[in-house]
Amino acid sequence: MMCGGAGCISSKCLDVVDAMKEALSKNGIADQVQIILTGCMGPCDMGPVAIVYPDATFYRRLKPKDAEAIVEEHIMKGNLVQRLMYRSPGAKEPTPKVDDIDLFAKQKKIVLRNNFYIDPTSIEDFIANDGYAALGKALTQMQPAEIIEEVKKSGLRGRGGAGFSTGMKWGFTASASGSPKYVVCNGDEGDPGAFMDRSVLEGDPHSVIEGMAICGRAIGAEQGYVYVRAEYPLAIERLDYAIQKARENGLLGKDILGSGFNFDIEIRIGAGAFVCGEETALLTSIEGKRGEPRPRPPFPANAGVWGKPTVLNNVETWANIPEIILKGADAYAAIGTEKSKGTKVFALAGRINNTGIIEVPMGTTLREIVFEIGGGIPRKKAFKAVQTGGPSGGCIPADYLDTPVDYDSLGALGAIMGSGGMIVLDEDTCMVDIAKFFLDFVVDESCGKCSPCRIGTKRMYEIIDNISNGKGKEGDIELLIELATTIKATALCGLGQTAPNPVLSTIRYFRNEYEEHIKDKKCACNVCEFKE
Repeated sequence: MMCGGAGCISSKCLDVVDAMKEALSKNGIADQVQIILTGCMGPCDMGPVAIVYPDATFYRRLKPKDAEAIVEEHIMKGNLVQRLMYRSPGAKEPTPKVDDIDLFAKQKKIVLRNNFYIDPTSIEDFIANDGYAALGKALTQMQPAEIIEEVKKSGLRGRGGAGFSTGMKWGFTASASGSPKYVVCNGDEGDPGAFMDRSVLEGDPHSVIEGMAICGRAIGAEQGYVYVRAEYPLAIERLDYAIQKARENGLLGKDILGSGFNFDIEIRIGAGAFVCGEETALLTSIEGKRGEPRPRPPFPANAGVWGKPTVLNNVETWANIPEIILKGADAYAAIGTEKSKGTKVFALAGRINNTGIIEVPMGTTLREIVFEIGGGIPRKKAFKAVQTGGPSGGCIPADYLDTPVDYDSLGALGAIMGSGGMIVLDEDTCMVDIAKFFLDFVVDESCGKCSPCRIGTKRMYEIIDNISNGKGKEGDIELLIELATTIKATALCGLGQTAPNPVLSTIRYFRNEYEEHIKDKKCACNVCEFKE
């Protein structure tokens, strides 16, 4: 199994595949060994990576020249190639089997269940792993109301950031007046450091298609749209191919599985505006208009795309649906915490040894994620904070490392789970500079429709820029808090309302760094350059 995610492809994994085929042919065993290009396996900084079965040996940082050694030593003779194996930070001996590596052993995969094992361009592979069985069950054994009730019972909350009950959203749309109804997938994913949805669309596009079709059956919709940003060409290519194959096999289109149910999906490509991750702006963009938020209410469940009742969930949410329908709500609800059920996919980035995609049960602590799954901080540096939720999130300091990762626990700390971006910061990170980075991003990406976001975030950026340049003055911190509080209360959409969070959380936990910049004209981390 060769990882075929975007990260490994950019690391020339296809050259390794070609070299592997050549080595197999040279040794006369090409007909005995199958090479499968899978979705993203997760450890993005180790790519290209591969797993050799049946012994499940994990190899990383492969080069084309390594193919011959794997074929001649491992496959032909049964001798593992130790120099290509994974070694835990500080370990003397490698860990051969993929399931014994902490990075993988401590995860639980529902959303990423197929990324290790199937060719994302093969509908046969997907079906062989229970693919479309949930859709079959929904069409032949369940009534629409039963489907919605099962999703409610599972406790699944939207994985796009807001964490609203998925089943309740479906129920509101099903009972809303108006026709036709629509099903929409948000694959925009604009947070810096986030690449979870991309990995699902690249590695298991049929799971999203199946989830959307099940929702179509539940709410009485016959048309779905997947909104994907143009910067995800591989995800778009594989999703488009999967939709074609689903149609060819009678799993999309007219009279699906002979049930009389009609449902089809189209892709809409976004131009990369961060604000189009907000649901009403996304729907406006699908309609062919400038992507700007709309006031709510009415909510999309009552007046969504083209003013019709619409269910909008993100990629990860849709990928959970087939497992819930196939295996039952109780099995899903048994994972996670009381109010946050199931698993969550995170993109680990920043100052951490194991960069990449992980999936863990809700309630897993930050310490487990950073130090056990993530492998800790490189170069023996001290952990300082973890930033969750992207530009809408906040920074959580070392004192709260034992916090369980769920919606309510992170919210209590002034952060949010968001869509799943998780950036680890070490002792060399200036928290004023981090807040400045996210504010700069928000100012650049603001759609400009409402003045609190358009003007307020710009004023906040000017103040924090002065602080980072040695021009800060007494009262600036209080002014930042006042502006942030006003913006949160008055901005039109959720993105504007959460834009001040990185600043508020860094002031809350690292106020001393702001004061040091203002009073002493000093950056302890030597990141900010003060101007005379």
